[in-house]
Amino acid sequence: MGGKNKQRTKGNVRVSGGRGTPPPPPPPLTPLLGLDRRLALLGLCRAWTLEPTSSATASLPTHGVGGKRAFQWPGMVTAPGLDSCSDTCRSLFPPVPSSSGRAAELLAKEQGTVPGFIGFGTSPNDLGYVPAIQGAEEIDHLVDADFRMVLRKLSKRDVITKLKAMQEFGTMCKERETEIVKGVLPYWPRIYCKISIDHDRRVREATQQAFEQLILKVRKHLAPHLKSLMGHWLIAQCDVYSPAASAAKVAFEKAFPPSKQPEALVFCKDEILTVLQDNLLKETPDTLSDPLTVPEEEREAKFFRLLTCSLLALKKLLCMLPANENSSLEKKLEPLLSQSKFWKYGKHKTPQIRSAFFELISAFCEHIPESMKMEAPKVSPAVLLSIDDSDAIVCPALWEATLHVLATIEDCWSHVNAKKGVLPKLWAVLREGGRGLATIIYPNLLPFISKVPHDITEPKLDYFRTFFTSIIQGLLTERALASRSECAAIISAFMECLQFIMQQNINEEQQIKIQEMLIYEQLIPLIDTVIKEPKLQNGPLFYEVADFLNFWKLRGEMSSHDGSVLTCQRMLLNFWDGLSTICVAHVSAIDADEKSLAAVSCLLQILQNPANQMKPKQKKAVKVKFAEEAEAESTTEHEKGVDVRGSREHGTLPHGQHLSSLRNERLEDLVCKLAELSIVYANEQRSDRHLKFLSALLCNFASDRVFQVLLKDRSNIKEAAKPQYEHPSVQFLYESLIEWLKEDRQKETDFLVDILYSVLHCCGTERENILNDLTKMDLKWNIILQIIQKACSSSEKHSLSSAWLKGDVLGEKLVALADDLCSTSLKTTVATAESFHSERWTLLSLVLSQLIKNESLIGEVYVKRIIDKLQTALSRAKDLSEAGNTEPSVSFICDIASNFFSSVKGCLLMPSSEDLLFTIFQLCAQSQDITCLSDFLVNKLKHTWLCGLTSLVHQLGDMNKESTFLQRSAFWVKNQLQSCTLEVKSLQVLILAVSDLLMKLIEADDVPSYILRDYIQFLTPSKTEWEKMRESLSFEWLKKPLLEGRLSMNCEISETDPKFCVMAKLPSHLCSAALLSQMALLILEKGVVFENNEVERSNLENIIAEQLYALQWIEELSNPPGLLLEFLHVLQVMNVSCDKLYALSNTLSLTQLLFSRSKESGRLWALTMARLIHSQNIPSCEIKALFDTTERFVPLTEGSLHTLQNLSPFLLEDNKEELVIQCTAKLMTCSESEPSNIDGAFGYLAILNSCLNGGNTEYEELMSGILKIIISWRNDYENSFLFSGNLKEASPHLLGFNIEMIRFVSLLLKNPFNLSDSEWDFVMCSILAWLETTSESPAVFPGALAHVFASASCDLAAASSAYFQAATPEVIEKLPANLMTEWKEFFSEGIHGLLLPLLVKITRKEKNASETFQNSLLKSLGQALMFISTDQLLNHKLPSRFVAGQKTNLPDNLQTLLNTLSPLLLFRARPVQITVYHMLNKLMSDLPKFDTEDLKSYGDEEEELLLSPPASLMTVLATQEDLLENVLECIPVGEFAVVQPLSEEFCLILGYLLTWKLILTFFKAASSQLRALYSQYLRRTKSLNKLLYHLFRLMPENPAIPGPTAELPNKDVKTYFTEELDLDIKDKLALPSQILHLACSVYFMTLKDLPAMVRLWWNSCEKRVFNIVDKFTSKYVSNLLSSQEISSVQTSTQLFNGMMVKARSATREVIATYSVDDIFIELIIQLPQNYPLGSIMVESGKRVGVAVQQWRNWMLQLSTYLTHQNGSIMEGLALWKNNVDKRFEGVEDCMICFSVIHGSNYSLPKKACRTCKKKFHSACLYKWFTSSNKSTCPLCRETFF
Repeated sequence: MGGKNKQRTKGNVRVSGGRGTPPPPPPPLTPLLGLDRRLALLGLCRAWTLEPTSSATASLPTHGVGGKRAFQWPGMVTAPGLDSCSDTCRSLFPPVPSSSGRAAELLAKEQGTVPGFIGFGTSPNDLGYVPAIQGAEEIDHLVDADFRMVLRKLSKRDVITKLKAMQEFGTMCKERETEIVKGVLPYWPRIYCKISIDHDRRVREATQQAFEQLILKVRKHLAPHLKSLMGHWLIAQCDVYSPAASAAKVAFEKAFPPSKQPEALVFCKDEILTVLQDNLLKETPDTLSDPLTVPEEEREAKFFRLLTCSLLALKKLLCMLPANENSSLEKKLEPLLSQSKFWKYGKHKTPQIRSAFFELISAFCEHIPESMKMEAPKVSPAVLLSIDDSDAIVCPALWEATLHVLATIEDCWSHVNAKKGVLPKLWAVLREGGRGLATIIYPNLLPFISKVPHDITEPKLDYFRTFFTSIIQGLLTERALASRSECAAIISAFMECLQFIMQQNINEEQQIKIQEMLIYEQLIPLIDTVIKEPKLQNGPLFYEVADFLNFWKLRGEMSSHDGSVLTCQRMLLNFWDGLSTICVAHVSAIDADEKSLAAVSCLLQILQNPANQMKPKQKKAVKVKFAEEAEAESTTEHEKGVDVRGSREHGTLPHGQHLSSLRNERLEDLVCKLAELSIVYANEQRSDRHLKFLSALLCNFASDRVFQVLLKDRSNIKEAAKPQYEHPSVQFLYESLIEWLKEDRQKETDFLVDILYSVLHCCGTERENILNDLTKMDLKWNIILQIIQKACSSSEKHSLSSAWLKGDVLGEKLVALADDLCSTSLKTTVATAESFHSERWTLLSLVLSQLIKNESLIGEVYVKRIIDKLQTALSRAKDLSEAGNTEPSVSFICDIASNFFSSVKGCLLMPSSEDLLFTIFQLCAQSQDITCLSDFLVNKLKHTWLCGLTSLVHQLGDMNKESTFLQRSAFWVKNQLQSCTLEVKSLQVLILAVSDLLMKLIEADDVPSYILRDYIQFLTPSKTEWEKMRESLSFEWLKKPLLEGRLSMNCEISETDPKFCVMAKLPSHLCSAALLSQMALLILEKGVVFENNEVERSNLENIIAEQLYALQWIEELSNPPGLLLEFLHVLQVMNVSCDKLYALSNTLSLTQLLFSRSKESGRLWALTMARLIHSQNIPSCEIKALFDTTERFVPLTEGSLHTLQNLSPFLLEDNKEELVIQCTAKLMTCSESEPSNIDGAFGYLAILNSCLNGGNTEYEELMSGILKIIISWRNDYENSFLFSGNLKEASPHLLGFNIEMIRFVSLLLKNPFNLSDSEWDFVMCSILAWLETTSESPAVFPGALAHVFASASCDLAAASSAYFQAATPEVIEKLPANLMTEWKEFFSEGIHGLLLPLLVKITRKEKNASETFQNSLLKSLGQALMFISTDQLLNHKLPSRFVAGQKTNLPDNLQTLLNTLSPLLLFRARPVQITVYHMLNKLMSDLPKFDTEDLKSYGDEEEELLLSPPASLMTVLATQEDLLENVLECIPVGEFAVVQPLSEEFCLILGYLLTWKLILTFFKAASSQLRALYSQYLRRTKSLNKLLYHLFRLMPENPAIPGPTAELPNKDVKTYFTEELDLDIKDKLALPSQILHLACSVYFMTLKDLPAMVRLWWNSCEKRVFNIVDKFTSKYVSNLLSSQEISSVQTSTQLFNGMMVKARSATREVIATYSVDDIFIELIIQLPQNYPLGSIMVESGKRVGVAVQQWRNWMLQLSTYLTHQNGSIMEGLALWKNNVDKRFEGVEDCMICFSVIHGSNYSLPKKACRTCKKKFHSACLYKWFTSSNKSTCPLCRETFF
């Protein structure tokens, strides 16, 4: 631990330690302490090691000073006679020799510090001895191992380590057992004393918190160590970091209750003083911290903080010690007070130290005043000469110390030069306004000057003049003016000092000069200054002056001495003279300042009655306090406030009794003089400022005398024209005020109205006549408004004008005003600002909405008439709104109405108010497209509507009077729903308005339920109205269930409206159902209970049923118009959904209701019922309970049929079997009636089809029997079978009957059971016959049932093809012998021979198939054509079709097929496009072979070679490119284009991508040479570039498949690239993602089959697109393509002679080893991360027998082949091997590309130069000639022939 020459410093003693020489002992702190240490060194204290205690504690006597018992812990037993105990210990344990280690351990336990010993460092960073793991066996058992580790961590320098260690120590103290924690106590004092003054504040805080936990655990066992802890503990409680100080205080309070704290400090006071004096006198920054390791700045900060804390700790000690300890403390503080170093702290550069020093001085003066008197020569200069210290931290403590010194040391001024050292500094501080500390300094001025001796203040006149002048100068400084609190402090101090000085000298005649100086030179100028300065006008000076006058008035009245009375009178006269002079000067100024005049009036008002004026409240300082402290303080403040007010009231008599005549007269004279001046300026100079001043004067001093003064200036009025009035105020009104009111004043006029009220106050009974006269005059409206506003603002003013307000004159004028505003403004084309001035509207709003004592401001009659005017205006606003003139009027009317509804209780009892509310409701319930109102007006109307609605609800609840509003509004809404055609937005607005009304009614607890019931009844249509609205719905919905077989019909269906797809207005049924269902949901959600709840519940279920019917109607539409989709979105926003309707209704009763309606009407009701059963999973037993037996459905009606069809899937198997048997029996007995009737074969066969659709194998024999019945019908009712003829002539009965037979045969083919030959013949011939009927009909099938028949027959054909295609050998064995042969040779050929021309015929007639039936037929037709074979396609019987100028190598038959089918990729129907794609895809692989024969004609031409893919496909592609460019050109590459499924754009993009899939399939099937030619063509036309740009507009940013999809085996997410694309014709679920998936599929094929072309395009892209393509491909495609490429190499069966290829999937490498003769070559092909965009790296492996140059050429060639050929790696390797083989065979390289085989067209060098005989590739020569613009040989430069 210590080296030989290691030195440590402690205090001022340097100690050196080494192995050989023991260090000298430290100087003793006390004799007793030194003795103990010497005894320890001699080994004589072994007995004390039994229990580690403080040596100081052990050596103290039992009794303290004065015979009192020393401090002890509560409950602690102190053994009497500690010395005798020590003797006993010595006798029991004789002295034995002891090692230095034992002495060190002992000292560590006793003192916590062992200076100078080896292993016990004394440096500040060494926290003392901590027992090691090994050695010190006697002490090891006292300290737990975990504690030892933590204590060692505390000795580290790192702050974080110490912080965590201390936190861990606290936790361990809290959690460990007491005995374990007690073992740490001997070592804690030294650690605590060091670390509690650590530089880091967090460490100090954590130390105190840990100490608290230690105290709570060990309790009284801390007592022996208290003395060594208390000094630093007290310092910690004064820490400048508040959390640390608080934690130390908490620990101290936990250790000692408040009553014991002084005793504890007395017990340890000597040790505390020793520590504090050492800190203040001996310590330095270098002794506290190691200069070698701690920066100087940190050392100084720590030292200064310790000084501050020590000074504060000494103050705390003084304050907490009992008073009887002060005498002993004075002696112990003598060494400190005698040191000049201590007194220098008052001038220390650190503000915290100076502040702490002055606080300590204050404590010294309070607790040890005698010592301070003795040290007066040092104390006085230290404090008084620092009086100009302007630091905010120091100032409070400094002035406190100053006052303490002045009060304690009587001769303090004798130790300083006051006139040179103290007062000049004070004047400087005052002149500078306290330097920002006025609130601290100025409150101390009065006690300060009261303690200044008389000899210092001589000559007094100059002294006081300087003092007050300095204060005024300070007040006017910029810093003081900026702070209201500082100004208030300065003014208050000024007035306090002024009053103090004048009171002191009140009885001395010689002080008259001083008093006059103070009045004329100080107070009056200060008042003048405050009047001029706006920042000071709101200060406390005026109130202080009023108090000042009041004090001297009372002083004069109460004084019995004549001299005092005269003095008081003289002072008051002087004051009033001075005040009058400055007031007159301000008012008489030509350019008088308005704020100054206001200040003068304010001053006079306060002087008149100061008791009624509230002083401005000072802003309280914001302090954070604990709840208990805050409560206690608030209680104290309250008590203080009460006392102050009580004392003031006690000292001040009532104002009226003792107001002296002197003050009254002088104040009134001054007011009259100022009023006279004001009226002169107002009349002569038209000064508004003086009029305002006059108004303010009259408000407070209105009297006959003042008005008499104002009437003196009447020279401009002829005597004869002067009418005479009794009161001067009335005379003034008619002579002057009315003229002023009539003037056109642009600015404010409210001060004139104030003058008017002053007149009314004085005029007596003539008030109403005066106001009526004013109303009849042509005054501006704002005058009337201000008169009424001021009447409302004050009860006194209202009493002056109440009769006028209720009178007829004002009422009639207001009605005329309302009429003018509402009618004239609406008609005006251009509204002027005056006509719509807001003051008029504000006036109307005020008189309507203002209530005085629950009564209207004006007469009730006039309120009703005004409301009528407003309602009329609003009702006309809708008609006039298109002109754009109504906005101001409507806005103001809304404001008036909302205020009226909100303010006036029971306002809607007036019919006119109801009309107004109804009109507002109408405007709120209609969309802006109808009302033409702006958003601003709509929001205002809604606010007004809600205000009126709230008032209406209160009226309905409070009064037993019915309102007609609900009925009127309900009938209007009902009419809107049924007769008007609404758009979605209009309906939404209407629903929201009604919902607001309903919610208010529901939420109001006091509204009776019958009101709600009646309102719903008013809105609900009758049964007849519901039926009429249902019938008006389009029959377009029938197509989908008819095609799907969910409904069967044999009657003619009404033709649908061709304009249905562009529906402009919503059907009335949808509107009514939506609104009423929203209301029903609100009622059910809120749980409203009606009187007859069952009936009302039934009514609500009827509404819900109608809404379900409406939703089902939309659901059944195949392609609902955009308007209906928008309608559904609105319902979703309002949360009106099927699920919510089901959840809130009674499912059983709702099912019963729907069942009864379905049985009655069938059709859509049956589908609605089925949807409810399916979504709610209603048990089959409950469904069966709806009907007792199936006999209830006999005889069959359309309703019964549809009900059974939709119930059958949900029946139990037993019930279903029963139904099937009954229907089969009915089929056998229906021969007598017509088979196509509903109650005949048609109906029962339809039910059987619905029951058998589940595919249950139990009915196989039954189905065979039904087939026999159908065959028998063929013999009996031949005309009922549509086996020939035209569908146009077929009746609906026959069509329906045949459709059911076709569907039955389709079901039969799913699992035919032991059919005989004749039955199979019937089935197969029927299929062909029904198809022939379909194909012989026109392309556009007439009627709905004809479409269903055609679709069903195509479905039957598809079912038969699927059955025979999927037939296994086992199934074929069970079939008749020749059936499969007949199917392949005859029936299949016949079916597809009919279907293919039918497709062409239909698509030729129709250019698109958006119509439901047409699209369904094409789906069925396409599904059937999916099974056509390649041979059947090639042997088609389509008419020939050729295109002029079309270059092709295909046979005529095949070219006709392509020319016929390829254009159908442009057809606007997805089923046709998918069908054509599947058929053409079967041919694409066979087409390239027809171009192979023409390859021989290429190669010798001197131009770039190219060859087009199939011309018909390229023609279609060109058309698609032009159309697609218009669609996608506005979308930037990389942004995702959203395509609406089945839209025109969808079909266009689908056809385009399918065309490219066909081209890529064709390209892949071609040979390498052909691919080169095809790629050249694509490059020339730039078609591939366009495709790639489009793909990056169509592919999603994240191609992950949405929804809960399973992960791939390698935990990758499924994407559109990893999953195979399934182009199913009838798959609807994949529609939204089909374009996305198809685009990704095409991109994947393009990268795989045309990598070189994609790479070329990618490198030519701009930077943004380049990065997008690179990022997307690398992330989603490259890994997949690389793994497939590597896998294809691994699984390749291609063999090379002389070359072996193998792949490494982990490293993306392909290794090719080529060997011939003695040559051995190994090439490593590395795929890039962004394969195939990036270049493939070819690296060299092993090579033997190859020259370097040749080796480089071959590597370059392989890299070229792999980069520029559109094929796989194996194909590139094959090409390269062929090139090398040719090289070895002797074929020379082309000297342009240095390759034998051309990289693009794979040709050999054939063109030879006649001069040099070198051969070149034709393509290379062509490129050479075109790029160089020369025809010379590249090698010899001769002309090339």
